[in-house]
Amino acid sequence: MSTAAESATDLIRWFDQVGMDDVAVVGGKNASLGEMYRELTPRGVRIPNGFATTASAYRRHLSESGLDDKIRQILSGINYRDVGSLQHHGRIIRHMILDTPLSDELSHAIVSAYHVLSSGRGELADVAVRSSATAEDLPDASFAGQQETYLNVRGQASLLDACRRCLASLFTDRAISYRTDQGFDHMQVALSIGIQQMVRSDLASSGVMFSIDTETGFRDAVLINAAYGLGENVVQGSVNPDEYYVFKPTLREGYRPILKRTLGSKAIKMVYDLGGSKMVKNVPVSDDMARRFALSDDDILQLAQWACDIEDHYSRVRGSFCPMDMEWAKDGISGELFIVQARPETVQSRRSVNALQRYHLKAEGVKLLEGRAVGEKIASGPVRLIRDVHELSQFADGEILVTDKTDPDWEPVMKRAAAIITNRGGRTCHAAIVSRELGLPAIVGTGDATDRLRNGQVVTISCASGDAGVVYDGELAFEVETIDLGAIGRPQTKIMMNVATPDEAFALSAIPNDGVGLAREEFIISNYVKVHPQALLDFDQLDPATRAAVEQATQGYDDKPQFFIDRLSEGIAMIAAAFYPKDVIVRMSDFKTNEYANLIGGRRYEPKEENPMIGFRGASRYYHESFQAAFALECQAALRVRRDMGLSNVKLMIPFCRTIEEGRKVQAEMKKNGLVRGEDGLEVYVMCEIPSNVILADQFAEIFDGFSIGSNDLTQLTLGVDRDSAIVAHVFDEQNEAVKRMISSVIAEAKRCGRKIGICGQAPSDYPEFAQFLVEQGIDSMSLTPDSVLKTTVHILKVEGSGS
Repeated sequence: MSTAAESATDLIRWFDQVGMDDVAVVGGKNASLGEMYRELTPRGVRIPNGFATTASAYRRHLSESGLDDKIRQILSGINYRDVGSLQHHGRIIRHMILDTPLSDELSHAIVSAYHVLSSGRGELADVAVRSSATAEDLPDASFAGQQETYLNVRGQASLLDACRRCLASLFTDRAISYRTDQGFDHMQVALSIGIQQMVRSDLASSGVMFSIDTETGFRDAVLINAAYGLGENVVQGSVNPDEYYVFKPTLREGYRPILKRTLGSKAIKMVYDLGGSKMVKNVPVSDDMARRFALSDDDILQLAQWACDIEDHYSRVRGSFCPMDMEWAKDGISGELFIVQARPETVQSRRSVNALQRYHLKAEGVKLLEGRAVGEKIASGPVRLIRDVHELSQFADGEILVTDKTDPDWEPVMKRAAAIITNRGGRTCHAAIVSRELGLPAIVGTGDATDRLRNGQVVTISCASGDAGVVYDGELAFEVETIDLGAIGRPQTKIMMNVATPDEAFALSAIPNDGVGLAREEFIISNYVKVHPQALLDFDQLDPATRAAVEQATQGYDDKPQFFIDRLSEGIAMIAAAFYPKDVIVRMSDFKTNEYANLIGGRRYEPKEENPMIGFRGASRYYHESFQAAFALECQAALRVRRDMGLSNVKLMIPFCRTIEEGRKVQAEMKKNGLVRGEDGLEVYVMCEIPSNVILADQFAEIFDGFSIGSNDLTQLTLGVDRDSAIVAHVFDEQNEAVKRMISSVIAEAKRCGRKIGICGQAPSDYPEFAQFLVEQGIDSMSLTPDSVLKTTVHILKVEGSGS
């Protein structure tokens, strides 16, 4: 800026004077702010302006005041394994720094730059005062949360006081402990103070953003957390924030791929303490605001685009993939978004891509509570409730830390824990970030763990099943599977995967595969929608009790049918994005009437059938006058995934299609809703699970692009066995010669007609010899349960290698 030449550059540097080559001068945080301000602001990424004190200014202050020798002496007396010793000596150092005024020269430089930053405003600027250590953001050390930040600082006296507090925060207990563990010499690490214009997010929203999935290391997603007010509540874990995922590849192509929205409780917000004694304070959020998402779709997409821009820039600077950890804020006056911090992500980016560890519970116990899973591990141990910092000395190695939320001062104890459980916080809060860095499983945002668990109680926490982390009573056995990904080849027969849970899709995509052969809509509907689609369409006509239940399930949505479209499309999109650009075959809903009846409001719409297994299900529902409008919602969800999100790898599959005429009627309904086979590359498959599908395979091949054999229903209907009946269960056998002849026949006919054919039933997952039979028949693909993909792949490689 124009005043840069007037700055005393040995004491002060403006953001446009520093970049990533200046970590030794202004620390990692401020070097990164300067890099972005200088390089990315011209490209449209908004960064609030500011300046930083230098490492030279810090060292000169310690030397001229005599603090350096005193600090060195006190550090020599610390027992770093003793929390009490760490607290005592750290407190002495901090008080010494706080009691020592800044030199006149440094004070003048800071105040002069502050007045320049305030120029043109008519009043002194509100600023954020941030600490930035010179060892921050190295490839193997995040230093996240080690030093302090002060918000809404105004006036010379307040600014200089905040600067002294930042200097003192270099010697917080957690910072001393962290440097010791990382092998840094305390006296070689200097502190730079960043003074940055405040964004009035106290009047809007703010949060944290990662350009990588923090739990699985999936590279193609941006994760955004958002809450109302200033961002410290999200960072500290004081609120359960909203959570959003955006898919990077199709975002870069101009699509709007918001994969998932999760509504957080957002019970409080941090605002300016106008006229009060503090700089900021927390106030309650109204119930109406809490039930609404803190960000619009346009804001979500803008932030995600900036995350891509920032990641791309830092990857170019480093010469390798560099996912980023960012903080953002929205100004409630101008409505503009800003990036206020960015640093390289330091956990998933160091993860080995050649090995995969999967944790499995060997038996489930009694569930005590749930929250957001951090990591993918399982751990057991006795509970230790810690309600405030004064109880930290009670903590013993190997215990499970249970608290309302963690504070950076607790990090010396956190590293001794087997696992961590908190009442509050999202997956980008302090507890989550530190747990990942330490390799600990954690469950955050449980709501009431400190009330429901007791000291000494042995529990098992499992983060091995996707988004939801579960706390079980007692010590449960588990196993760890380590997979050498580089040692597994690819067979000629495509090995696809049956994926039921969208929340597990990112993790499952790391297993070697050729895509998804079966993604069941009914699982997404029952777990993510939970409401019968017709009840959403008829919301205004529902009885009061059902209306209340639907309202509870759809909070945040005034448009009830849109809720169905959004949740279903997001569930499909999470799976499609995880495996992109490989094929993902999505089967339209295949609930039976008794299953549909169990959804909220469902009993009002579903007939009672003696045998729902062969009743009103699959294709027969889609064109029926009682279900056409509901099926239209499914079609709109699929269209949104393909057209709006750009996930053209999604193929659709029609279940239980009894006749050719049904197939035509279903595709006519799809066409009414914008899904036209062959248009924009859309392929439509049919389940082959009824003898008529086999007998008339040539005719089905004329109106469908491929077949997927459902061995369960095909066995049921070939042998005349109700697969829900325990009495005749012994007759049910997918390897019965009649079933195998059916399968052999349809594979041959599909090949003759030039159509793809695979299998998504359970048989090849359970029986290796059945998988061998399918290879011998020339099947194109097998879609298997995730736990059987690897062993079946190895078996099929042997079969193909033997020339069978």
